[in-house]
Amino acid sequence: MEHFKRHNDAEVAIILTNNPQAYVLQRADNFEIPSHIFTRKEFYETEDVIRLLKNLNIDLIVLAGFLWLVPQSLLRAFPNKIINLHPALLPKYGGKGMYGDNVHKAILADKEEESGITIHFVDENFDEGEIIHQSRFKIEPGDTLEMIKFKGQQLEHHHFPRVVENLLKKMKS
Repeated sequence: MEHFKRHNDAEVAIILTNNPQAYVLQRADNFEIPSHIFTRKEFYETEDVIRLLKNLNIDLIVLAGFLWLVPQSLLRAFPNKIINLHPALLPKYGGKGMYGDNVHKAILADKEEESGITIHFVDENFDEGEIIHQSRFKIEPGDTLEMIKFKGQQLEHHHFPRVVENLLKKMKS
């Protein structure tokens, strides 16, 4: 939201979440961006979310911290237009249950020497869509869970908006 508030040719049109307590709702309000909270039933058993996105002429759906599998109906309605940010270097540490601290704890337990982020297209499986971008960081001896999370978040904040911007440019050309 911060990155795109300064853009003339791209904007965050709406924030959608299934979590009424999600911090992103407060951020959306701070940036004066409309939001919509949906239920599991609405997401999986109706076309309401698809209609909302189509009515807004959404070019790209950007997932961040979204933990549900995207239904086929939404994938068909927005082919190659849904991307996700994952806090590890896929294909390792992806799949059901691999989110947030779970990812970082697994990386620490396996004594990995590096980690990073992956931005990928969303398909019918968790974290298996085509990789668009990966960035890495070194895990130093003594790095804690909080340090690894921080390093990953720095990469996310730097790369994610730019990848989104580049995808939008490609779609419009």
